[in-house]
Amino acid sequence: MESHDLQQRSYAHNPDGHDHSHDGLGHSHAPSSLKALFAVIIFTSIIFLAELIAGLISGSLALLADAMHMLSDSTGLIIAAVAMLIGRRARTSRATYGYKRAEVLAAMVNATVVTALSVWIVVEAIMRLGKDLEIQTNLMLIVAVIGFVTNGISALVLMRHQDGNINMRGAFLHVLSDMLGSVAVIIAGLVIRYTGWMPADTIASIAIAAIIIPRAFSLLKEALNILLERVPTGAEPAEVDAALRKVPGVSDVHDLHIWSIDGKEILATVHLVVDSSTNQLHSCGVLDRAEAELSKLGILHSTIQLESADHSDHESVC
Repeated sequence: MESHDLQQRSYAHNPDGHDHSHDGLGHSHAPSSLKALFAVIIFTSIIFLAELIAGLISGSLALLADAMHMLSDSTGLIIAAVAMLIGRRARTSRATYGYKRAEVLAAMVNATVVTALSVWIVVEAIMRLGKDLEIQTNLMLIVAVIGFVTNGISALVLMRHQDGNINMRGAFLHVLSDMLGSVAVIIAGLVIRYTGWMPADTIASIAIAAIIIPRAFSLLKEALNILLERVPTGAEPAEVDAALRKVPGVSDVHDLHIWSIDGKEILATVHLVVDSSTNQLHSCGVLDRAEAELSKLGILHSTIQLESADHSDHESVC
């Protein structure tokens, strides 16, 4: 048998065995997720305006810091919504994987903005240390409580629509950090009101940043891993390699690549060297068995090339 006769490719493997056209890479998110996101954008924008005005009137840095954070969140949520709209577009002949990466980019932007804002809050808080400032705690507490309740509702709404989507997780991160920020402002307001200890406002500002930064870095790291096409968390190349080598008729495995487009769906490409005695009919069985092994490991979209031993020496590997 000629080596090129053995080359067979499995594009877009669908484990149900009924449809190998597989449009999974271009599927759209449920409309309810988008509606939830828009509702949260409205809530967040209203709270931003309230905190900005109250922060300027009361003189609370913690409230102003939370207001600026809310502004970045509103912008971040809008970015997430736009990315979701783009991500729902069907794949084309020029965008064969669809537009899911738009949501990953949005998550990366959101994480970067949140991190930068947190650093700004810390700098502003340090600059305030030692300064004698007057803070109107009544207005500070009222707005902070309203912000906490509203952000809590928004967090619950988004939590139900995450579904492993990194873009929605980025939006949820924004709202969750806002809710925690409101808690810090409330605590600072109560301390100042009943003890008169003004540094509580500065400490609250730093606490907000300390809570936000680790989560933002984690999201940023995950987004970068997806964009760099690193092996997704939960997928083990050595395990995949071992499973494929156990397939009857396979003598070697090389050029194995595992990555994800959107952080949810795992994709793989691989070359399998089959025994020289394997005929064309048996090659189809090898292909089906290999796809089945990949499916067991959570890889539902695969591209597999079968080749003979003499052909493998001609490959230019990465």
